[in-house]
Amino acid sequence: MEIKVPAVGESIHEATIAKWHKQNGETVRKDDILCELETDKITLEVNAEADGVLSIAVGEGETVEVGALIGTIEDGAAAEKAPAKKGAKEEEKPAAKQPEPPAAPANREEPKEERPAPRTEADRQAPLEPAPARQPAQEPSPARAEQDGRTTRQPMSSIRRRIAERLVAVQQQTAMLTTFNEADMTRVLELRRKHRESFVKRHGVPLGLMSFFVKACIEALKEFPEVNGRIDGNDIVLQHFYDIGIAVGTERGLVVPVLRDADRLYFAQIEQQIRAYAEKAQNNKLALADLEGGTFTISNGGVYGSLLSTPILNPPQSGVLGMHAIQERPVARDGKVVIRPMMNLALSYDHRIIDGRQAVGYLKRVKEFVEEPEEMLLEM
Repeated sequence: MEIKVPAVGESIHEATIAKWHKQNGETVRKDDILCELETDKITLEVNAEADGVLSIAVGEGETVEVGALIGTIEDGAAAEKAPAKKGAKEEEKPAAKQPEPPAAPANREEPKEERPAPRTEADRQAPLEPAPARQPAQEPSPARAEQDGRTTRQPMSSIRRRIAERLVAVQQQTAMLTTFNEADMTRVLELRRKHRESFVKRHGVPLGLMSFFVKACIEALKEFPEVNGRIDGNDIVLQHFYDIGIAVGTERGLVVPVLRDADRLYFAQIEQQIRAYAEKAQNNKLALADLEGGTFTISNGGVYGSLLSTPILNPPQSGVLGMHAIQERPVARDGKVVIRPMMNLALSYDHRIIDGRQAVGYLKRVKEFVEEPEEMLLEM
């Protein structure tokens, strides 16, 4: 059985072999995870579709096109039956394991030769051994130390290269600006504390901050539709649906799965979907369909301790909200200085479609919804 790079989407044309989970020549079972493929958007696992012996054709770190052959699974039945037919002739075992002549690679495409296994001549067994050409998969990681030992050099992954390309493209192809504000998180934190136990008991997930911001952003988008729009050629496309991207950090880079029609979701549904996406991202289970589209993005740098940053647009979207860490600090309230849990907010926007007045007005509305969330909570 041939193992090929699967087609995962029209926009993905190649993949990198990130890791082989099985060794060359190892016996595998159906549904075993064979390897991880890394594209410029997602990482996916390839599973065995049959029992047999794995033969690796493409090593880790190599990039191949979609549809390319990266290995085979040969029927292991003949190999398993062969020892019984040979009897107790022990000398056959070392002969089968000897790394034989360089001419072996020429036989890599002749799996049919396994069937004559009952012939007990050692010279007929040698060509059945894994070809030396397949050994690159067993080589160490391409990361390598420089001669002086002070630095380590490694190739960028497909996802990291794509992220870098997109970040540069955003700076070059959009007129990106950022406006800032701050939100008093007192009411939201009180609501979370008050309803924490009952919310978990009823819905199976904690009541997080993100659901409040998803709802606040959507309500504000309804008032400022340009922030939910995009540019298509010489046209401005105003989108009357709300597919909200939630930035999720992984070891391989940032991914942005999308909450579809988030305006129709309750708080619990938002939290449940975000948790499911986070688990899929960490386990490399995200599908391309999870990442496609999106009309607006929310990124929470606060989970890493960031107090202030400039979020980068996710084209073709025209707006992205940056959340930050909550910090208790003195603020003026009714002529008095009091301590409040404050969060800095940042809205990056494409100035080609969104004016400063609209951007500032939008972020101010998000702030108001978060500070007085009762309007959003009428559904509960």
